[in-house]
Amino acid sequence: MTVATPEQAPVAETPQSGGTRLVDRVFRMRELAILVVFLAMIAVTQAGNSEFLSEQGVKDLLLNATILVLVATGQSLVVITRNVDLSVGSTLGITAFAAGTYLHGGGDPVVAIALAVLLGVGFGLLNGLLVSLGQVPALVVTLGTLYIVRGIDSIWVGSRQITAADLPGGFVDFGSGGLSAVPYLALIALAVLIATAYYLKHFGSGRELYALGSNPEAARLAGIPVRKRILAAYTFCGGLAGLAGAMYLARFGNVDSSTGNGYEMTVVSAVVVGGVVFTGGSGSVYGAALGALLLTSINSALPALGVSSVWVLAINGVLLLLAIAVDRIVGLRVATALKKKSASAKPAVEKKGDTRD
Repeated sequence: MTVATPEQAPVAETPQSGGTRLVDRVFRMRELAILVVFLAMIAVTQAGNSEFLSEQGVKDLLLNATILVLVATGQSLVVITRNVDLSVGSTLGITAFAAGTYLHGGGDPVVAIALAVLLGVGFGLLNGLLVSLGQVPALVVTLGTLYIVRGIDSIWVGSRQITAADLPGGFVDFGSGGLSAVPYLALIALAVLIATAYYLKHFGSGRELYALGSNPEAARLAGIPVRKRILAAYTFCGGLAGLAGAMYLARFGNVDSSTGNGYEMTVVSAVVVGGVVFTGGSGSVYGAALGALLLTSINSALPALGVSSVWVLAINGVLLLLAIAVDRIVGLRVATALKKKSASAKPAVEKKGDTRD
């Protein structure tokens, strides 16, 4: 006779925890692989162009990556929940122009940055409400808001343009300044990245984002406030897109109606290449940041080696396809591993539960 006692029920969870550890190990190795590829590319470029890693070269490299790292950090939280935000490029563009318009009128730079962040939060909140409460697919919602925000931006901006001459000198200097080869903007992005990673790892609401992305229905049954978490992820993503808009303005000092066009695809590429699985539940913001650093470095490395910039898009596409293929292979292997662990654990549970009358 087989008797299953309540104390024995948790044994079935063992394969899942083992599978989770396997996934974590695989994606830590993947992040390490991205870092190795990045360092190898830098070494080859430096060998071909000795000026590439000069103080100004390193500074430019970090400045180019900073804005993408910020937006990719916010996008990571959304993708972890098994969603996506395609409106980040248009949000970046309109918030940059809003901050520039305010500064052009003699406004304070700190207030301008706050204005850009709050405007981004508003767009993120709109996306989150439509996805979480309206139950509309994220792809449809954010594609719609992408065009809506872009349309508003085009009507508002028109043929106008904000240039560095229209901005306070201190604001522009801050955008290009730094501590030796490390820009101030890169330090801000690094602080945001570390704070976000700490939140995801050490706060219950952060870990719930992973649970939600892994299995939304199970997360709902476990009592996780699914809609609230999705809303928070989109709001945070919008806020970082707004902050990135203000930093874009400080970095380039030039904003018009085309600012941010197509940027959303670069952000998604950086996140996926960095190991954040598009089907949700796996990955880290550090991986997304490495993906962003790798993609922006390719943009700088190829011209430094005398290679046509036409190849940049092709290489980015290849990296994206490789990342998706790796995700698929990892997913299949993890599923196989879980089945094997489950099959081996089942006889042990039955044997432990056997008693004789």
